Amino acid sequence: MTTPPGADGRAGSRAHGRAERRLTALLTCAMAFSMLQLFLIGALGPRLVGDLGLSPTLLGLTTTIGFGTAAVLSPAGGRIVDRIGPRRSLVVLLVVSAAALALIGAAPGAGLLLGAVALGGIPQALANPATNKAVLAAVAPARRGAVTGMKQSGVQLGAFAAGLPLTALAGGLGWRGAVWTAAGVALLTALGASRALPPDRTAPDSPPRAVVRPGTTASAAPVTRTAPTATAAHAVPAVPAVPARAAPGPRGPVVPLAVFSLFLGAGIASVNTYLALFGAQRLGLAPTAAGALVAVLGVTGIVGRVGWAKAARPGRAEWLPGWLATGAVPAALLLAAAVTAAPLVWAGAVAVGVFAVSANAVTMVLVMQRAAPGRAGQDSALVAAGFFAGFAWGPPLFGTLAQGDWYGTGWLLVAAEFAVAGAVAFGWAVRDRRPRRRRESAP
Repeated sequence: MTTPPGADGRAGSRAHGRAERRLTALLTCAMAFSMLQLFLIGALGPRLVGDLGLSPTLLGLTTTIGFGTAAVLSPAGGRIVDRIGPRRSLVVLLVVSAAALALIGAAPGAGLLLGAVALGGIPQALANPATNKAVLAAVAPARRGAVTGMKQSGVQLGAFAAGLPLTALAGGLGWRGAVWTAAGVALLTALGASRALPPDRTAPDSPPRAVVRPGTTASAAPVTRTAPTATAAHAVPAVPAVPARAAPGPRGPVVPLAVFSLFLGAGIASVNTYLALFGAQRLGLAPTAAGALVAVLGVTGIVGRVGWAKAARPGRAEWLPGWLATGAVPAALLLAAAVTAAPLVWAGAVAVGVFAVSANAVTMVLVMQRAAPGRAGQDSALVAAGFFAGFAWGPPLFGTLAQGDWYGTGWLLVAAEFAVAGAVAFGWAVRDRRPRRRRESAP
């Protein structure tokens, strides 16, 4: 029986598509669990304040400790991912996330809660480097923007899970039961990742070997390469644990994007941490309805991250962070206006998700577009460190205002942080355009 022409190619293409979908699903779950604990603390804030006796300031301190730990560990996390590979890193990420969630559910008071949140800084530090490295290794360049947007939307999938199903589950099982359920799912996901992801290479990539024949010099010898097998052609490629040659240090957009992420993260973290508490304490929403605000933020963030990441093509991606941060300014002003017109809080949550939350996905696309060979993990970690540092210092400032019921002023502070982030991003985009124009106009 003769195989129809092109049948092998179509079958291989379908197999490759299935492998990419499995990889995308796992990376999305990893991103969701890396920050789920902090979304849960924000969504369950009204219950935690009542059950554990936390003040609004102490609630903000949980975010500071979690993201402060992540910011300190991120540079080392990037180097670790480049060395051990994304599969091992992702399994560690999910197991530690499960442990942190289990400890949060067992916390009798603020002490163990803060310790569990600090432990949760480890998966945050690993998340972006490990998932970005997997995308670079396994996804074709034309598909990387879409896959990156989808996996970055996993963070907002975590926000949705915390704000709606887990908050609803807390109404029946209690908040501890909801957190323990999330811990169990994280462990199951770790098991799935260990079985589904391709093994990491234990040796670095080596350059092609020159075969020196009698009468030729090494420099003139032909280079021989081993052709991939038919099976490997459609498999998800294993990722080298150690790069063959790494760039000496961060270059290009890494530093300005880290500064941009610092201010963007400060604003986003304040919204994540205090939006539900604002709805419950100031607007009179029930705890489940207040948690739904976080779910709205998560859903719109998913849509925004996927859509804007797809739009982040070279030449356009450089300008998107500035425009998205600028669009987030009126979103924060809507939250401030909700103090006197409560329904505006829903519009504000939608707008923050579409603009502010989505900007982080675009920065990761930019990092992968500009990363030097061997530096994808480290550059991702450095930009993420700026984001986490913003998450660390933003909520304490907002918390001091929330403690005095100055929520309106707090949302104005968030608007100012988004405005500074936009200014930093536009400044870099302008500086980056000049050398690119000179290169394009050169004969």
